[in-house]
Amino acid sequence: MLYPWHLYFMAFLYIVAGILHFVNPKTYLRIMPDYLPNHKLLVALSGIFEIALGISICIPALKSVAIYGLIAMLAVFLLVHVYMLKDEKTGSGLPKWILISRIPLQFVLMYWAYSYINL
Repeated sequence: MLYPWHLYFMAFLYIVAGILHFVNPKTYLRIMPDYLPNHKLLVALSGIFEIALGISICIPALKSVAIYGLIAMLAVFLLVHVYMLKDEKTGSGLPKWILISRIPLQFVLMYWAYSYINL
């Protein structure tokens, strides 16, 4: 089945984001909340999930499950975005307005994924 180009673009973005977990893990390790265990494993797992879900949304038999998986993953990532507001170190030196704007962006990304559920 052929999907709209923007679904493939979304898949591409998640695949690239997942690959970046392995290319530059320090970026992700720096923003991991203190209260989560085994940061290296969690960064690797989140990268694997992003890649797998990005690929899976392009496969008709897996698309719906993958979309719900993306939404769940984005909901979990909200923890990191809120944690980054804690102080300048956890915020990676980004301005507060960017850190704050990333929170509603997660909901936009969730809606974007959900909009493909009935394709």
